[in-house]
Amino acid sequence: MKRVTIDALQTMKGTGELITVLTAYDFPTARLLDEAGIDVLLVGDSVGNVVLGYENTLPVTMEVMLHHTAAVARGVSRSLVVADMPFMSYQVDASEALRNAGRLVQEARAQAVKLEGGEPVLKAIHRVVEAGIPVMGHLGYTPQSVNQLGSRVVQGRTRKEALALVESAQQLEEAGCFSIVLECVPAQLAAQITESVGIPTIGIGAGAQCDGQVLVLHDILGMTGDFKPKFVKRYADIGNAVRQAVEDYAREVRSGAFPNGMHSFALPEEVAADLARKEELPRIRRV
Repeated sequence: MKRVTIDALQTMKGTGELITVLTAYDFPTARLLDEAGIDVLLVGDSVGNVVLGYENTLPVTMEVMLHHTAAVARGVSRSLVVADMPFMSYQVDASEALRNAGRLVQEARAQAVKLEGGEPVLKAIHRVVEAGIPVMGHLGYTPQSVNQLGSRVVQGRTRKEALALVESAQQLEEAGCFSIVLECVPAQLAAQITESVGIPTIGIGAGAQCDGQVLVLHDILGMTGDFKPKFVKRYADIGNAVRQAVEDYAREVRSGAFPNGMHSFALPEEVAADLARKEELPRIRRV
């Protein structure tokens, strides 16, 4: 299979072929998603919530993102790997943003990075793009701003906010972003933003008129317990399947049903016969 590139995504927008994106945080998952034909694997800072058990994404560091991005990159032969830049890795100044983006590409082998926000991060985006590192933007609900946004998840419901999001999307395109994630944006507004920019939009809770869709893998597999946002569709119930498998394993171990002969190794008959003669066994020297 041909490797998915930035140019390929742009072509898909032009032809109307929808783009598939899922999160990945480790090697075996990345390999499966790559084999399944997913176009883009996003190593999201959602690893903080989904894998590491944090309340939000804010504790995720560059070291965490480097570790997980490298694991994902090792499992991919086709998909485009995009790494989230974590909180405070690009907000301080453009030079630090470039250094950190460079580490994700050079050390972890990401092919692109993702930054959250609009006007405040334009300088950082310019600097990173000028260095030859592709950047994906992220507008709407931006999880790294959770303390500022609070419980107000859906963004752009007022005329002022809607117009600001359209303007921000156009600014991100002008800054050099190759794509924009639109998270928790009303469907009509997301459609308008998609029409107003020449780069692909990737929706998550933003309706069907975006150029592609992204979801957290663990959400669509039913591995996040009762957490089920409105925009998530569950395609499997892996969580309960794993729980049942582990319960079955524990029951068989406790009952002695596992392991049986099928799961054990046997000695050659002559060796077993020799070992059966206890007098030939070496004596244990006690100190």
